[in-house]
Amino acid sequence: MTFAQTLAARAEQIDARLANLFVAGPAAASPARLRDAMRHALLGGGKRLRPLLVLETAKLFNVAAEDALATASAVECIHCYSLAHDDLPAMDNDEIRRGRPTVWKAFDEWTAVLAGDGLLTLAFEILADPATNPDPVVRSELVLLLASASGAAGMVGGQALDLAWEKLDHNAPPTPEDIRQLQSMKTGALISCACEMGAVLGRANEDARRAIRAYGSALGYAFQIADDLLDAEGDPAITGKAVAKDKALGKATLVDLWGPQRCRDVLAELQADCRNALAPFGASATTLLAAAEFVATRDR
Repeated sequence: MTFAQTLAARAEQIDARLANLFVAGPAAASPARLRDAMRHALLGGGKRLRPLLVLETAKLFNVAAEDALATASAVECIHCYSLAHDDLPAMDNDEIRRGRPTVWKAFDEWTAVLAGDGLLTLAFEILADPATNPDPVVRSELVLLLASASGAAGMVGGQALDLAWEKLDHNAPPTPEDIRQLQSMKTGALISCACEMGAVLGRANEDARRAIRAYGSALGYAFQIADDLLDAEGDPAITGKAVAKDKALGKATLVDLWGPQRCRDVLAELQADCRNALAPFGASATTLLAAAEFVATRDR
């Protein structure tokens, strides 16, 4: 299969598992309006890249997709919660996400906040469930990894830095190092975490986990640079969301500081870093290598 076909097939698996959360899973008993808003946030399309990374890294260590789907679903709950909150008027004030109204626009602000809260806690309910993995040590490590990547020293902290640069007065504009730190926390941490969670499910040794972490770090960095290029040059009809937002808000990005060509050069270097990190896994890592190429060249 091509990578696009693999991604579509994995997305279908993930979507079925996510939909079941509202039928027979832990979200089924939630109030109807809240449940509808959570479904809107979680089931409104999307590439499902992060859960694919869980499934494919787990596959490197002979973990079947069925045994990794719950963990992959938890990661996607975190990602979609963050989008529901990031889109709020108090934060990024976005009205379109994945080609349709954002959660707050489709419902209202308070419902969007609670829907995000619901997805955040749902992720950890999934990971703590013995049905996710029978080994409590594995479950606790998954919880710790996801909490660290999504919390104040990870994704939430990155969003705080992003909003602080946008909304607070500073004596000088952010440096490339400032932007790199922000992006590694806001975007890179969860992508890298998704990769390592697959290795945890597979009980990988430390050398293998170190290689997976290196791959995840390079992939997360590449994802954000590509995202900044899309914001600067993308077509909203293809991306499914507003573009040129960073310029309109006066945000400094690496595209702004370096220019598009240097960013593309860095993307090529990061693809090489991904290849080097995955070299020990040989042909088993073909899909993960294709994911790196997809991230660097995507148009949405």
